[in-house]
Amino acid sequence: MSSAFENLRRDFGGDIIEPGAAEYEAASRSVLAFGTPTYVLRPTSVADVRAAVAFTADIGLPLSVRGGGHAFQGFSTNDGGVVIDLGQLADILIVDKDRHLVRIGGGATWGQVTAALAPHGLAISSGDTRSVGVGGLTLSGGIGWKVRKYGLALDNLVAAEVVTADGDVVRASADENPELFWALRGGGGNFGIVTAFEFVAHPTTDVFFGKVRFPAAEASTVLQGWAEYFRTAPEELTSIAALANPFAGGHEAPVEIHVAFDGDDAVLAAQAIDPIRRLGTVIDDDIALKPYADILVDGMIPPPGIKLVTRNAFADKESVPDVLRILTEIATSERSPVIAIRSIGGAVSRVADDATAYAHRQAELMFAITAIGPEPVIAAGRPGLEAIWTRLAPHVNGAYANFLSTATDEDVAAIYPAETYQRLAAVKRQYDPGNLFALNHNVRPAA
Repeated sequence: MSSAFENLRRDFGGDIIEPGAAEYEAASRSVLAFGTPTYVLRPTSVADVRAAVAFTADIGLPLSVRGGGHAFQGFSTNDGGVVIDLGQLADILIVDKDRHLVRIGGGATWGQVTAALAPHGLAISSGDTRSVGVGGLTLSGGIGWKVRKYGLALDNLVAAEVVTADGDVVRASADENPELFWALRGGGGNFGIVTAFEFVAHPTTDVFFGKVRFPAAEASTVLQGWAEYFRTAPEELTSIAALANPFAGGHEAPVEIHVAFDGDDAVLAAQAIDPIRRLGTVIDDDIALKPYADILVDGMIPPPGIKLVTRNAFADKESVPDVLRILTEIATSERSPVIAIRSIGGAVSRVADDATAYAHRQAELMFAITAIGPEPVIAAGRPGLEAIWTRLAPHVNGAYANFLSTATDEDVAAIYPAETYQRLAAVKRQYDPGNLFALNHNVRPAA
């Protein structure tokens, strides 16, 4: 240990934070989890990342890689291990104005990206939260307000700079290390530390954004009509249906249909959004033209003692009516968890299922069910949550890694269909045969 630490001191130019340091308490936790790591390392260069990886491999401690730190499962910290915090690697540079090619440091957040690109009239399809890291979101998918028009965040990725488990720095793209590039787009942090991403951005304008609210009693009609409409809705329109909002009445809360129309033409926006307004009795409508950067929200940091337990699945076309029926019944019953349903389709579905490691291309909807409260409340509600998923099981499939609060073998099997997993395991064997990068929805190296 002492020799490895001496090498780290010599080769590492960033901060080394240990227990007892003034900044340790803040550095040791992530947004959604507390930890007690032995070391928190904050690299300021790719050479620092290489040194941090070599150190961690030498001492044999668990390794967490932190971008934005929003992992529900607490992947961004640990107990007794090493955390490599990429927050200092957050440069954002337009490297080719004609192609709208943008190079983004592995520790940047989407809020930083949208703010940097806005003066240039550019954007990248991302999530919906400013403080979420570019790395975590992109490597596992990237479902947000531009997803139906421009696809997942990972669909806009054209190259990545990666530090592998043996300390090599490799470039992954369609032409260089293409199998690694395939795996990075959906395979999470299993294959190394991405120190830089290269995306193709697109020109953007202000967008029409807001929500339309309907009475809870009309939930069934509104949701079924909403899902039906999105089979033909313009791809500029993306939407989330939210039910059982605990801050608006819980199971009696209005149904909220949040929309983003990707464009500033008021006539086209009205043509796209008005069919939603006609789905039921509108009790509130706050849709307005806003800068795209302003529609991303700040991430919620739970108060001490409050836990979030979230699980999700996909619904294909034939299952949508049954899934929405069950979700409506749940949302309008007492003690309902929070339910959010996202429209997908569009550009996502035009990519072949095996083109990336994100394999759930044909799903129409992705929905998440979230319980929030202190541990005793969560524990008491677990049987009810299991009963909900038992009802849904015949009608749903898969899972989206970014909205899971667990990382069981069953979760991994839901995220990655068997053929996808086998291919990922082969890539893992090549780039991380010792499974150094294991604190994730882990793909084990093929035998």
